[in-house]
Amino acid sequence: MTPTTRSVDPLARWLEEEDVPDALGAELRAWLAGSPRFRAFADVYRDKIRKKLRTASDPEMRRDVRAELLVARLLLADRRFELAFEAYGSGHGGPDLTVSFRGARSFNLEITRRRGAADPHGIGATLLAKLRQLPPSVPNALLIALDGRTAQAVDVAAVARGIRARADAKDEAFFTGRGFEGTRGFYERYLRLGAVFVWAADAGPGGGATLWINRSARIAMPDRAARAALTCLSAAGVSAAPAR
Repeated sequence: MTPTTRSVDPLARWLEEEDVPDALGAELRAWLAGSPRFRAFADVYRDKIRKKLRTASDPEMRRDVRAELLVARLLLADRRFELAFEAYGSGHGGPDLTVSFRGARSFNLEITRRRGAADPHGIGATLLAKLRQLPPSVPNALLIALDGRTAQAVDVAAVARGIRARADAKDEAFFTGRGFEGTRGFYERYLRLGAVFVWAADAGPGGGATLWINRSARIAMPDRAARAALTCLSAAGVSAAPAR
C-alpha cells in the first residue's frame, strides 16, 4: 500500500492496523490502492463496511461481503455510475446498493451470493427469499453471485416461469410456506422485480454474467443502465439472456 493510499483512506488504515489476515484483506487493499473511485466510495461508507467486516465471523460470510464490495468496485469502473451503500439502512432489510446511471432513472440492486447448488430449485429459492427485500415505487434488480461457475448455466427465465406457473395454479401452500401471503402476496412482490443478474465473479472468459429482464415488472428496469452494469460485471465474457 502506498503512503498516499494510507493517508487518504481511513478504511485502508483500519485494515492495516487490524492486520486482516485472509485473502479478502489483501484484495481490499489492492482495490483501494488501484481505484480512486472505489476508494472514495469506501471512505464515505467506511463505518458500514467496517461493521460488515467485523461481523463476518466465518469464511462464507466474508465471501458474501467480498461479493458486495467487488460489485461496487466493478460498477464504479464506469464513471457514469454512482452508488449509495445500504441507503435504506443496514437493519431494515433493504437492497445493498442504490445505483445511479447518468441520464437514466436510479435503481436498487440487491446482491446475494448463492452458497448452495445453482440448480433451478436453488436459484428459485434465492429469488423467492429476496423478493421480500424489494421496496415499491422504484426499479429493483437482484444480482445472484455464483462461486466458480459459469453464469450461462443458470436459466433465470425458466426458473421464473416455473414459479409463476405455481402462482397461476393457485398453489397457496407453496407461497405461504415461503413467507408470502399466498399467491397474491407473491405477485405483489414479484412485480417489484425488474431484472436479475447472474454473475460468476471468478469465472474465466465466457463465464461472466447474464441479464434477465422481467417484462411484467410494474416499474421497468432502465435498459441503458442495466446493459452498462452487465458490461462492468463481465467485460471478459458478456452474455445477455433472452428477455421474457
